[in-house]
Amino acid sequence: MPARGVDASMQSSVDLADQATAPSDETAVGRKNSLLRPLEMVAEAVVAIALLAELALVLANVFARVYFRHSFLWSDEAARLALSILAFIGGAVAYRRREHAFVRIVLNLLPVSAERACVVFSDIIVVFVVGLTGFASSQFVASSWGELTPVLQLPAALIALPLPLGMVLLALYALDNLSRQNRRLACSVGIAFIAVLVLAAATRDLWLPYLRGDAAIIVTLSLFFVTILAGVPVGFVLLLATAAYLWAADAGSFVILPQTMANGTGNFILLAIPFFILAGLIMERGGISVRLVRFIHTLVGHWRGGLLQVTVASMYVVSGLSGSKPADVAAVGTVMRDELRERHGSAEGAAVLAASAIMGETVPPSIAMLIVGSITSVSVGAMFIGGLIPAAVLALCLMALIYLRARRAGMPPSPRAPIATMARAGITAIMPLLMPAMLLGGILLGIATPTEVAGFAVIYGLALSMLFYREMNFGEFMRTVLDTAALTGVLLFIFAAATCFQWTLTVAYLPQRLVALLHMLGGSTAIFMLGSIVLLIAVGVLLEGLPSLNVVAPLLIPIAGKLGLSQMHYALVLIIAMGVGGFMPLAGVGFYVCCVIMRCDIEKASRAMLPYLIIVLIGLLVVAFVPWFALALPRYIGFRV
Repeated sequence: MPARGVDASMQSSVDLADQATAPSDETAVGRKNSLLRPLEMVAEAVVAIALLAELALVLANVFARVYFRHSFLWSDEAARLALSILAFIGGAVAYRRREHAFVRIVLNLLPVSAERACVVFSDIIVVFVVGLTGFASSQFVASSWGELTPVLQLPAALIALPLPLGMVLLALYALDNLSRQNRRLACSVGIAFIAVLVLAAATRDLWLPYLRGDAAIIVTLSLFFVTILAGVPVGFVLLLATAAYLWAADAGSFVILPQTMANGTGNFILLAIPFFILAGLIMERGGISVRLVRFIHTLVGHWRGGLLQVTVASMYVVSGLSGSKPADVAAVGTVMRDELRERHGSAEGAAVLAASAIMGETVPPSIAMLIVGSITSVSVGAMFIGGLIPAAVLALCLMALIYLRARRAGMPPSPRAPIATMARAGITAIMPLLMPAMLLGGILLGIATPTEVAGFAVIYGLALSMLFYREMNFGEFMRTVLDTAALTGVLLFIFAAATCFQWTLTVAYLPQRLVALLHMLGGSTAIFMLGSIVLLIAVGVLLEGLPSLNVVAPLLIPIAGKLGLSQMHYALVLIIAMGVGGFMPLAGVGFYVCCVIMRCDIEKASRAMLPYLIIVLIGLLVVAFVPWFALALPRYIGFRV
């Protein structure tokens, strides 16, 4: 498939994956002629340079360590700066591109006038939140300027400097969005919002005594759900809820916001996220995934329900290459779309694609695993190995269902591919298949960290795409780098904001309350496991998947350990449950991605998804209550799980 067609599909999938509708033609023209365009170009250049510079540094560090027995001690400080740039400047770039995640469940049910009011309200909330965070972050930078980094002896505040700069960019972009809205509507919503703020501030001494104890966190959670359902992007809702709790409970200074956000993006392992995303997009746009899917087609395409079987098997393999779910879905969906629509219908294809994406959440390398590893004590390597069999269990459940439904419908199996065709496809797939071997082997053998392995995956993918297959040129690569930086900006910005919200829940003693609730229920691990699955599915729908892990995993995983459960096994269960929420029909963002790629009606795809969703839930329960599936491989290799 030509790279250009794949690129277009991928861009639309990323846009919808983050619940951002594509700008209208009028908006696009406005953006092109906007005075902010030079600023946009500078911001895009900064995040692209940060990503490429950090990639070069990681690879150079490995080279120096292997050949000269020397490591760059300052690389950790450089990594923290790069992550800060990607999170906050990249988050602003993504906001300008309308790629921040928000929930449309309620918006889709509202009349047009109310929906427009919610869009205006969303931009006003963004202006308010980034203004508050930007002011607090400038204070934080000023107060910490005298502190020096351990190795380079530079002002430590430099690492946090992208935060206020990003807030300024976000404020300008949000104000520009507001200037394009109906002025009467924007003024009305803005005046109403300011009036509520002024009234709340003027009467604070009257209502503050009533928010002692649990009342403050109840108000905070209520505000959280109201703004989420109103369509405010997830990251800004998390910041708003944290700020509201700080003010309502008088729990501390607003400087806690930038301090916690800066700390939240400081983990070196988070660098693996942009590298894996970049590797996934290169794989999808450089012709690598096409060759893999064609090879899998020759292996299982003759089974009953053949193309649907190929979709499931392809998602299993491709998920092990990119780590990025939008890239996975686009890589398989764009290749299979036309044949699926012709043989099985677009709705059935979208349903199987979504169910397979849930299955692929625990196939390494998984961004969800990297995030859990960065915020808990669970080993990323153990999760990478432990996730293979649970994903295979879900894949076999889906393939069995497809076979039975095809047999009941009287669908004959397709002719088996000739040996010669299979051999030719296998030869072309050898080079792409070396990538997962390199990823897992590098981590398990201790040759490199996940971040370093991800960096080598980028170089390997570039070599295949640009030199071996010649389906990607330099311009296409730079566009891919910018798309990676924007998508990474969304994830890391939400990660930083979720770290703040997690702090709020901890200060409000939510973990202790969960433990107390478990004791009231008799400390049953079965009830705890079922409750966790339901909670992650629900929160995964509301928070667009990955943010739900940021908020909930640090609270629940330690409790699972105290109950005697394996934290690694429990983490994998949470990741799959999060995937169910992210691909839930009519609600999950990932489900909309699949519908866009398959070009099908959402309602029809939702009906087609129901049997596959049921079988995925059954498979999840099997994995949850039979720990052997998750623990067997890590124990065999030597991990203590």
